[in-house]
Amino acid sequence: MPEPPARALSGLAFATLLSIAFVFGANHVAARLAFDHGVDVPTAVTVRSLGTALAVGLLLIIQKVPTRLNARERKALPAIGVLVAIQSVWLYSAVARLPVALALLAFNLFPLMTALWARVLYGHRAERALMIAMPLILFGLVLALDVFGAASGLGAAGQWQQIGAGVAFAVGAAVVFGLALVLTQHEAGALDGRLRTFGTMAMVGVLAGSVSLARGGFALPDAPPGWWGLGLLTLFYGTGITVLFTLLPRLGVVGNSAIMNVEPVFALVLAWVILGQAIAPVQVLGALIVVGAVVWLGMRKRR
Repeated sequence: MPEPPARALSGLAFATLLSIAFVFGANHVAARLAFDHGVDVPTAVTVRSLGTALAVGLLLIIQKVPTRLNARERKALPAIGVLVAIQSVWLYSAVARLPVALALLAFNLFPLMTALWARVLYGHRAERALMIAMPLILFGLVLALDVFGAASGLGAAGQWQQIGAGVAFAVGAAVVFGLALVLTQHEAGALDGRLRTFGTMAMVGVLAGSVSLARGGFALPDAPPGWWGLGLLTLFYGTGITVLFTLLPRLGVVGNSAIMNVEPVFALVLAWVILGQAIAPVQVLGALIVVGAVVWLGMRKRR
């Protein structure tokens, strides 16, 4: 499926993309809350994914959405489901090991991974605006999330000793998620977003649930905050992923997915308010750089 023609985003589309970023940021803060109170990664992914699949499945029935797949979609959907399952487990593994916003910094390499996969698999060239904005966004995120340990006082070596495994999980998640987005657009972009989300989430839930059962069963919360976290991460993720897979293929994932790089900034603020993680002045500067670059990217005029 060819990349949709480049066009300026409407105000509603841009606001929707920012809303998705906020919802995903809130989802990861809720996930950390659940992890801090007894929930493990496979359990969180299972509950979140099956909860989303159930809600979207009811939507399919109520709205009488056609469920027929063509041969190409039947081949692509299982692959997308496996990729999203891997991404989900790896990203939550990063969130369980790192401050929430730092995990999302590493994961938010996925727009670059999306552009790379689109180039490798389909020969698409990334837009010049994306290539200009992405380094600036990543620089701002480096400052906002204290990658070099300046704000924490640990220094680069001490910081990376603490965060290395978590960053590896997050970067791996970015690689497979970028591939999932490109396959979604080019191999299953014509499929109704609700049906695509249902199929993907059902597969992710089954795969993650199988891992939980193989490890001896589900790890449920051991305190009320854990139940709140588990419920909210399901609500936020289900809302965000449904809109994501419905909206982005229409807008063009390569040209517009970078707008959601503001997600770690939302997570940074939410984690400060809810989890008590402090924000240093240099991190605020980084956040402002990110927001400025994202606003420019979203509001630019394209022919």
